[in-house]
Amino acid sequence: MEGTFELAPDDGRLVLRTGRSGLGRRAGHDLTIEATRWSAAVEAREPLDASSVEVTVEVDALEVREGAGGVKPLTDQDRAEIGKNLRKVLDVRRYPRIRFVSTGVGEDTVEGDLTIMGRVKPVRVRAALDGDRVHGGVTIEQSRWGIKPYSAFFGALRLADEVEIEFDLRLPA
Repeated sequence: MEGTFELAPDDGRLVLRTGRSGLGRRAGHDLTIEATRWSAAVEAREPLDASSVEVTVEVDALEVREGAGGVKPLTDQDRAEIGKNLRKVLDVRRYPRIRFVSTGVGEDTVEGDLTIMGRVKPVRVRAALDGDRVHGGVTIEQSRWGIKPYSAFFGALRLADEVEIEFDLRLPA
């Protein structure tokens, strides 16, 4: 499928999944966080390696959708507090966007540079095209970008360093 595609939240989902670690991990939640404002520009070409992808995510539009596990269910107040902490950890005032720019497109991967909080690191994203849908993801370690995973209760409850980023998108006709 060749063409130029402009994608946004109406075309699918972009989610982050976090885990927890530390002695108090049973008290916390594994979170599903959805990017509610993002844009992607895709140039699909033949040969495939002539293609490119660029994605921009607005950090202040990351919304906590679910919290699995934990001693008690996640409340709306918990979601708001987690969102506030997320924006603080990611320093949204100085770094309002997360950006991915491809450097190479292959059959089932897209390599590129991921910029978080002004730091640029290479990543390899899994990607699969299924008809008019493209889905995939990547696991990143927050610490590679200088992010100290959130912790509470004097470090007894911590967000795991690894964050899963997943996407499932429909390409416009």
